[in-house]
Amino acid sequence: MNKAEQFISERLLNRTEKGSFRNLSTKIFPVDFCSNDYLGFARSSELKLATDELLLHIPQYRNGSAGSRLLSGNHSFTEETEAFIADFHHAESGLIFNSGYDANVGLISSLAQRSDTIISDELIHASLIDGARLTHANRYSFKHNNLEDLEAKLKVSKGNIYVVVESVYSMDGDIAALYEINTLCEKYEANLIVDEAHALGIFGNSGRGLVQEAGLENKVFARIVTFGKALGCHGAIVLGSRTLRNYLINFARSFIYSTAAPIHTVATIKAAYEMLIETDYQPLIAEKIALYTSVVSSIEGILPSPSTIQTIIYNSNQKAKFAAETLQNKGIDVRAILSPTVPEGKERLRICLHLFNTDKEIKMLVDQLILLKEHE
Repeated sequence: MNKAEQFISERLLNRTEKGSFRNLSTKIFPVDFCSNDYLGFARSSELKLATDELLLHIPQYRNGSAGSRLLSGNHSFTEETEAFIADFHHAESGLIFNSGYDANVGLISSLAQRSDTIISDELIHASLIDGARLTHANRYSFKHNNLEDLEAKLKVSKGNIYVVVESVYSMDGDIAALYEINTLCEKYEANLIVDEAHALGIFGNSGRGLVQEAGLENKVFARIVTFGKALGCHGAIVLGSRTLRNYLINFARSFIYSTAAPIHTVATIKAAYEMLIETDYQPLIAEKIALYTSVVSSIEGILPSPSTIQTIIYNSNQKAKFAAETLQNKGIDVRAILSPTVPEGKERLRICLHLFNTDKEIKMLVDQLILLKEHE
């Protein structure tokens, strides 16, 4: 075994000993409380039919893009879809990336320069953290949703200042104080960047997200809207000014050096947005969230959340894994979130609620969670 093999073997062994070794699985469980398919679009025959219909009317349609968008991979339909999505979100412009990760890394890494400052909530997604790490900017994090700590960091910041938050946090399911955060950004002339991945389809009129629900669409510097959650598709769009779009086309490496998404992907995204326009799913998914929260509140370790993401803290990898495996043995797909994805002592079950979850399934899940806590 050479040194590199020895190094990776030791790291894998260390992760195994901590109970945090990850495996891929193809197993499908009867009841889904795991996926980010909040509105059921990923399994929607209606979305498939709508996509197929769109494809019939797209000129020069082909299976793949065959190049980056700066070379042979651009298409008028992609630009039309970007404009359509920007209009839906009351934004001046938008640029599609191949994934939420690509969008976050490309946006953050290209913006902040050596003399600038990035201030991020301590619980932002790994993709936003990775984007910040690729810069030479000064970097601070503030305590989660803590306005006093944010202001303390703003007071010592230099250059162009970028404040980075999620509107709905992916592990706790709680919501950023967007209005108050924006007020501080205006006070200190900082640029607010909001990742709306888990808000699209769930909050705001026709699922437009929390930025629009707060009336801040003309105040935030940039929004990242991800298609791989409630829309059941793949990819993401960065919304902002036309100047920002042009800047990203020229400087965002994850855009410049990626083969463009195929037209089929873009058509699916457009069809999904048209479904959001046709039906306001927000009050329907709110009923599911209300039912779950009304019957689960007495369980120890619950983190209350108004979103589709619900959490129960188990405080160790072993306990969280045991709870998940017990539920899976009952046919209920709930996954454990382990350290180092979350801090040690914050290991948990992450429960995702969906429009397709029946009331019976939700009550069955809660009954099993109560039994688990009773025998913990």
